[in-house]
Amino acid sequence: MAKKVTTELKPIEDVLTVWDVLTPDERQFVKNNFTIHHFKKNEIIHCEGEVPTHMMVLAAGKVKVYKEGVGSRTQIIRMLKPGENFGYRAIIASQTYNTNVAAFEASTVYMLKADIFLSILRNNNAFCYRFLEEIAADLGASDARTVNLTQKHIRGRLAEALLLLSKNYGLEEDGATINIYLSREDLANLSNMTTSNAIRTLSNFVNEHIIAMDGRKLKIIDEDRLIKISKMG
Repeated sequence: MAKKVTTELKPIEDVLTVWDVLTPDERQFVKNNFTIHHFKKNEIIHCEGEVPTHMMVLAAGKVKVYKEGVGSRTQIIRMLKPGENFGYRAIIASQTYNTNVAAFEASTVYMLKADIFLSILRNNNAFCYRFLEEIAADLGASDARTVNLTQKHIRGRLAEALLLLSKNYGLEEDGATINIYLSREDLANLSNMTTSNAIRTLSNFVNEHIIAMDGRKLKIIDEDRLIKISKMG
């Protein structure tokens, strides 16, 4: 686990939007007990098979949740954005982690010990319901993503990945460039395809004037067509 450090960040209550149902005493308890950790680019936050010790919230940066499949092939399950909670499913289920989590870029994570998280969960019904909602939403998104990754053509999968990145991380000042630097390998792992297929499909999108590329920067030129390709699969 990364070394604890101090830094200037938004107050924890400004990041933990799902926590606004806490009582004043619970809020203060969280403030007194959370820790701040920084992770370098590509640094592992937790590994599959480890026993969960903390409930975590991404305070800043970008984080990927992934699994190693057959032949050590990586599948990116989710890309997290600031404000999103993670690590809590394994705590609630009393299981080890079933995924790996790594910093996609330099990232800062708030951590709250598992026993403190469970204590609040058990004693605050509104807080518990919020996490039930979050788990239900995650399950629905996971089900939809499973179907999309297994049934869509590679064009549809790649289009969906680009739209997901745009939604999660927004666009740069030009209103078109996705605000993330993504290697072709990572984009392939997010889209469930080989790197060579990702490169070829990106080139086709460029030739069709759907996107533009500048190194690792990806610019969406025709969002409507990208949405149509994603829906058609």
